[in-house]
Amino acid sequence: MPKKASFEENIKKLDEIVKALEKGDMPLDEMIKTFEQGVALSKLCKKTLDEAELKVNMLLSKGDTEEGEASEEN
Repeated sequence: MPKKASFEENIKKLDEIVKALEKGDMPLDEMIKTFEQGVALSKLCKKTLDEAELKVNMLLSKGDTEEGEASEEN
């Protein structure tokens, strides 16, 4: 089973896709296929970022709760 690409690997691949599309030197069919790959990678990267943001927010709110509990005990 192939390993899942990291966020950084996906961003690098997305950057390569953008550069290839900006060149404009590939046939239309290939350009559309490449664009579709880019859209899929973009969605995957956004999902990864959304999940990371959710985790950070959960950790921050948990930290606020723990600080509040410590203040009430004093």
